[in-house]
Order: sequence, then structure tokens, then C-alpha cells
Amino acid sequence: MSGGSERLPVVFFGHGSPMIALETNATTAAWEAMGESIGKPRGILCVSAHWLTRGVGVTAMDRPRTIHDFGASFPQALFNVQYPAPGDPALARRVAEALAPLPVVQDQNWGLDHGTWSVLCKAYPKADVPVVQLSMDAAKPPAWHYEMGRKLAPLRDEGILIVGTGNIVHNLPAMDWGDRNCAPYDWARAFNDAIRSAIAHDEPEKVVGFEALGEAAAKSVPTPDHYWPLLYVLGARLPGDRAVFGPDHIEHGSLSMTSLMLDSRAPAAQAA
Repeated sequence: MSGGSERLPVVFFGHGSPMIALETNATTAAWEAMGESIGKPRGILCVSAHWLTRGVGVTAMDRPRTIHDFGASFPQALFNVQYPAPGDPALARRVAEALAPLPVVQDQNWGLDHGTWSVLCKAYPKADVPVVQLSMDAAKPPAWHYEMGRKLAPLRDEGILIVGTGNIVHNLPAMDWGDRNCAPYDWARAFNDAIRSAIAHDEPEKVVGFEALGEAAAKSVPTPDHYWPLLYVLGARLPGDRAVFGPDHIEHGSLSMTSLMLDSRAPAAQAA
């Protein structure tokens, strides 16, 4: 694949509920602005909280399907959403090359799950940028996922936008479903703030070693699936990248919508 002329940033979306795809609010406006500020990449490589596998796979079809991977309690309008972005088998092969000698399955079955399309339908609403998804090996520890991001970092100089989509704090049982704008739990705020600070000060070891934050970590990350995509993003961080946060809040008490872009082009005044 030919290289791009400018290094692209790397992005983490705190994706929240799939209902965000049907909404227009400050969060979706921020995602739209993020896409506009980045411009149109040659392709997008997305690591979503919703594709866990044994081993690693990458979507390698020409036309990935839109996966509606959520319960029937959601409205029909959400099931009707389609994100018809093309795939990119050549990019899938390039991803496998970047991760060699790790075997990477060229997957023909998965597609784009809601972790991917619920944010990209706002950031890139025309669905005209090729998208591939990379799965996460559920058997691996945090440091392994971070190293995967490090191996993928060269793609940023080839016109590829690396995206992670999940949540820093993701505790569904603790959520106050009746009040989206309620005050965050103390533990959720403390954990989100600690991870945000570590990212801002380029201390990835604290993000990888999040369990050292004790009870706040255990409650904020009861399962690691939504947290791991952040590690890929931080792994792909390169010298000179500044962290720009936004949106940056917690909904329903225990669902962090904190999103960030790591970008060497960001003015220092915008950096956290």
C-alpha cells in the first residue's frame, strides 16, 4: 500500500449506548468535528470492544455488513441503521503484515459492529472511507494489547486512521438508567480522572497497569472488553503526539464518554 503524505492522528471514542447513532447532541457534534479536523483518510482500522476472539482476525471482505449486535429491547429504528462503508482486503493484508509473525485470520464473516458504526456514522457520515475491524484476543493480558497498538503505529504514516472504540468506565449493572446526567459515582470519576491524567502526561504504563488503582479500577472495569481498545490507541501513540480530549464526561453514573485524539498537529494550548 502506498504511503500517505501526512501522519494521521489516532483516536479513541467513548462510544456509550448504540442509541447515540440516532441522536444529535454535543457528543455527536464533537465526533463530527473530530472527523472534519482529521480529514478523509485512505482507510480506517477500528478496534471495537464488541469483537472478542480466540486468536486475532481482521475483516477482509469488500463489503462488510452492518451488525446490529444488541438486544431486541432497542427500537426498530436502530436496527434499520446501515453503515455501508466499503471494506479493504489490501488493508487487511497490510494489518496482518504489520502484526507478523502473529497469525491474523483474514475474516469473511464479521463486518462492522455497533462499536464501530455508531461512532463512524457521526465522524464519517458519508460512509465513503474503507473500514476494517481488528479483533481482540480475549485470552491476552493488557500489556499484550498495548504492544499490538505499537506494531500498528506505522500505518499512521500510510494514510490509515487507527480508531479504538470502547469506554474507560463501563459498569452497566451500576448505571442509573433513569438519569443520563446524574452525578458520576465517586469511584467512576476517580478512575476516569486518573486514566485521563496518565494519558495527558504520556504515562502509558499507568493505563496498562490500571488494576493498581484498586477498588475504583475493579468497579470501573468489571470486564476488560471496553477498556482494551484504549490500549491499542495508546500503543499507537508516537513521539510528539498531544492528547486532546472531548467529549469528556460520564453518563448514567458509570459510563464514560471520554474520547480523545492523539495528534502531533494539535496546538499545545489544546492539549490536556
